[in-house]
Amino acid sequence: MFWPMIAIALGFLGLAVLGVLAVRVFLEVRRLGAQVADTAGKINRAAEDLERAATGVARTGRDTL
Repeated sequence: MFWPMIAIALGFLGLAVLGVLAVRVFLEVRRLGAQVADTAGKINRAAEDLERAATGVARTGRDTL
C-alpha cells in the first residue's frame, strides 16, 4: 500500500510542476507578444518617416532635413 501512495503523490507533484511551468510559459509568451507589438509599432513609425522623407526628396530633388 505504501508504493501506490508514493506513485500517486509523485504523479500529483509532477502535474503540479507542469502546471506551474505552463503558467510561466503563458506569462512569458504574453510579455513577448507585447514586445513584438511595440517593436512593430516602432517599425511602422520609422517606415512612415522614411516615406515622408522620400516624398519630400522626390518632390524637391534635394534633402529636406
